[in-house]
Amino acid sequence: MIELKNLNKTFKTSNGDIVALDDINLTVSDGEIFGIIGLSGAGKSTLVRCINLLERPTSGDVVIDGRVINTLPGKELLKVRQSIGMIFQSFNLLEQRNVIKNVCYPMEIAGMDKKEMLRRADELLEMVGLSDRKKSYPSQLSGGQKQRVAIARALATRPKYLLCDEATSALDPNTTRSILELLKEINKTLGVTIVVITHEMSVIDKICDRVAVIHESRIAETGKVSRIFANPQSEIAKELILPKGAESNPTPGSRRIRIIFDGSESNMPVISELILATKVPVNIMYADTKDIEGKAYGHMILSLPDGESGIEKIFAWLEANNIEYREEV
Repeated sequence: MIELKNLNKTFKTSNGDIVALDDINLTVSDGEIFGIIGLSGAGKSTLVRCINLLERPTSGDVVIDGRVINTLPGKELLKVRQSIGMIFQSFNLLEQRNVIKNVCYPMEIAGMDKKEMLRRADELLEMVGLSDRKKSYPSQLSGGQKQRVAIARALATRPKYLLCDEATSALDPNTTRSILELLKEINKTLGVTIVVITHEMSVIDKICDRVAVIHESRIAETGKVSRIFANPQSEIAKELILPKGAESNPTPGSRRIRIIFDGSESNMPVISELILATKVPVNIMYADTKDIEGKAYGHMILSLPDGESGIEKIFAWLEANNIEYREEV
């Protein structure tokens, strides 16, 4: 288990102090895929780098499996770090080493036997689908292949945790999808706990169990992906899930509601039945639903007609069918 307790990080610059993290409290349970999402500059990369102490927090504690690691002496900290793998947006491969030697590098540092090291590297390259490229150099690989090598390298010392800092941001959509599927398979088959840092909600809803939304160095909200996607509470979560300008401009003066799909209405043609039952037309201004955990989650924004009578019928029908909604201001 990873626990961050009252974590703070301040960078001192010639122009004054910059607060990157402000009183962060998070728990990542063993075996889950946990997402941390935020806009650029929100503090998410600093946060993930504090987990393995690539960045030292100014105050607060990083607790791994019950041990406060930011107080450990050097040798003990190195041992803990072997249980925490990390992959980066820019891959960070050693250009002078071929694929198999890149994967072997952390095992060399750990002092593993050469024969065992090569056996482990072959095993990992098989897992990430690059057995045929072990003699290739990074310059001969595509972006997706480089990230697969980086994943194999991060798993070399059999870590319990894998930190992914914007690991798919430099990749095209198809390659992103394949890397996310690989990470999900690693989590499932190896039981590795994965922390994913991203600015893309599409990455979160494809792979994560829970998510923390970070904004201006603080945690805005935390919860199951399905809950936050269906019913975001913070303004920043709403912006990430429903970007400004995504819906069409409503008619001036018209009222709008957001219908929230929480999985229970996944097979129900809500809008069709609403119009048929109430005989009141509505305009769909925006809709976005996702399949998460085998159910439909998301929201739909409707522009309501003029006239209180029709609006009351709509509200009554939604309430009678236990469909969550709220009026948009």
